[in-house]
Amino acid sequence: MRRGSATILVVTLAFMAAASAQMQMAKPGPEQRKLEYFVGTWSMDGDTKPSPMGPGGKITGTDHIEWMDGGFFLVAHGENKSPMGSDTGLAVWGYNAQDKVYTYHEFNSSGESVSATGTVDGDTWTWTSDDKMNGKMMKGRYTIKQLSPASYTFKFEMQPEGAQWATIMEGKATKTK
Repeated sequence: MRRGSATILVVTLAFMAAASAQMQMAKPGPEQRKLEYFVGTWSMDGDTKPSPMGPGGKITGTDHIEWMDGGFFLVAHGENKSPMGSDTGLAVWGYNAQDKVYTYHEFNSSGESVSATGTVDGDTWTWTSDDKMNGKMMKGRYTIKQLSPASYTFKFEMQPEGAQWATIMEGKATKTK
């Protein structure tokens, strides 16, 4: 019995060593490298329209975005001021290779969480989400249009069930040095 256990242990260790030698640490691909555009500190100014999300008015914000160790995900820490007040947030951006979509998950001090998927076509990023508001499904669409390496415009639209898209917020972000 002891000899059988020892043989199984040796075979198991040999298998593990061979498998380990064949496995390589995953590396970020070209999709993750496209997210590099967003790394840095961004200052945002815009306008909101009256909507189910709140009153209209000026919005300002700052996002500090950096790579998480490993280079697969961006981590963003943000501060915003709007007619609804001030809040802070944490967001994680990434890429889902199986579904071939970018991912975005945000949690903020107002108690909201947002999950969206995104695509990029040239200089335009489009993020979409499905959320429930007051018991009704709403679609969200956040579009970023890169203007230069240090600026982009943004627009957030919502579409209630059976209705047209409506612009909720739009503005411009600028990378600070």
